Amino acid sequence: MAIAMGWHKPDNVAGSSAPAIMVGLFVATGGILFGYDTGTINGILAMRSFRDQFSTGFTDKNSRPDLTPQEISIVVAILSAGTFAGALISAPFGDWIGRRFSIIASIGVFIFGVIFQVCASALPLLLAGRFFAGVGVGAVSVLVPLYQSEMAPKWIRGTLVCAYQFSITVGLLAASVVNQLTYKIHGAAAYRIPFGLQLTWAVILSLGLLILPETPRYLIKRGDKLAAGLALSRLRRLDITHPALVDELAEIEANHDYELALGSASYRDVFTGSPHLGRRILTGCCLQMLQQLSGINFIMYYGTTFFEGASITNPFTISLVLNVINVVSTIPGLFVVESWGRRKLLIVGSIGMAVCQLVIAIFSTVAHDMQGTVAKLLIVFLAVFVFFYAASWGPVCWVVTSEIYPLKVRAKSMSISTASNWLLNFGIAYGTPFLVSEGKGTASLGSKVFFLWGAFCIIGAIFVYCMVYETSKISLEQIDEMYERIHFAWKSKGFEPSWSFQQLRDEGFAESGIPPHEQELEPPRTGSTTTDTSIQTIQTTSHHPEHSESEEEKAMRELGLSNVDFSY
Repeated sequence: MAIAMGWHKPDNVAGSSAPAIMVGLFVATGGILFGYDTGTINGILAMRSFRDQFSTGFTDKNSRPDLTPQEISIVVAILSAGTFAGALISAPFGDWIGRRFSIIASIGVFIFGVIFQVCASALPLLLAGRFFAGVGVGAVSVLVPLYQSEMAPKWIRGTLVCAYQFSITVGLLAASVVNQLTYKIHGAAAYRIPFGLQLTWAVILSLGLLILPETPRYLIKRGDKLAAGLALSRLRRLDITHPALVDELAEIEANHDYELALGSASYRDVFTGSPHLGRRILTGCCLQMLQQLSGINFIMYYGTTFFEGASITNPFTISLVLNVINVVSTIPGLFVVESWGRRKLLIVGSIGMAVCQLVIAIFSTVAHDMQGTVAKLLIVFLAVFVFFYAASWGPVCWVVTSEIYPLKVRAKSMSISTASNWLLNFGIAYGTPFLVSEGKGTASLGSKVFFLWGAFCIIGAIFVYCMVYETSKISLEQIDEMYERIHFAWKSKGFEPSWSFQQLRDEGFAESGIPPHEQELEPPRTGSTTTDTSIQTIQTTSHHPEHSESEEEKAMRELGLSNVDFSY
């Protein structure tokens, strides 16, 4: 089954992928931090002990201490404000101290925020703690997919990045379970235990990262080729002198040299640089914003409250079931992200989500109430919606935005696109109560809000068809070539790499990245063709179409390695 789903390692790929897969899966668990923090506050807000402690004088209809709607909104949304800031500052730190140490530092900030939340007895300290925890989560949300994409083999890269979203869903489910176990406890322990348990995995993850390697691509970017070779040797389980490892390292270095030859790596270049960086950042930002506008966070943040307002029995149980579905449904996405590809999975997911949202909106609007059959219909289609989201847009958005940017601006571009996700997350978290609630100063949409989410799901399908390139089964370096040669996203599925960046550097093809028509490309040479000379300009040079076989090539042919794919 693994072969059918695209998990089969190609026979002509040298070395072992097991170390890289294990590292990628372990780092992916950084998503637990965000998932747990999001899920735990949803339940804590409903705890009587929490409301008694943090009420500022407001009372509910039964004259019991409570938080105002504005206070509830800011407690939920302040985390997203922190994640927005964390996503933006992650890029300079990721390029300065490296991907690995930046993740460790981000977890440190998260731990700092969690300690504030545990110790809080009033709203100001609680809000400060949630903001700092958000800064850590926002930085992790950029750096984890970045780390994974830069160290993973191309044939399973998408699945490893999808595992980050799977960890988010696991965190949501774990928080729901913990809240169920603690909400009946009297006193501050009811909410401090769920807050404090966040520290457990944060400490484990940071300690594990201390022994993991830095990504080879970052080390090449920093100019430390020896360290990059050692890191790649650990990840591929190959000797540092193995021809396959030497050639992969040379291709990464040549690609980086080529990118630098096309321009600088400033924030301005993220939007105006070559090749087609403006199109890429637009794709990443819009994809992340449309993920939020699908309506998923309406369910995850306020699902319980909405169910209560709709007079649905057992709203807490229904929310727990939806969290279970969210976890389980992410698994199909892990399987088919490589065999189906990114585009097909996103389009199918958009259509499925749109149908569910519009069915819910139409039936609930016509029925005017949520009793009986309509209530059951709402729950069923919400469950189906969660399935489509968790199998497609949930994980695949992170995959695409971790792949489409070139090395020189990858950290900056990912931070901007991820920040757009958190900006919309903040807006939805803060604004949803005012959209659906009834009363003065609100839109009073109620269940009609599903029309809005359904419309954005349709827009998402159109956007993916027009703008998202198919990046499965090609290396990060070959994605640059695809953006050079393929002008329309819907034609990217048939892209076949035709040259290597080593050839482009050493043989000097045109600045467009496309060799002149009269020249024929030679097959990629085995072994390293790297020179120590940096590229200052790319010039067309003449060379003889005939070339004699080198001693290294002859030796490789005699060893039977001439057909080995060194581009992974």
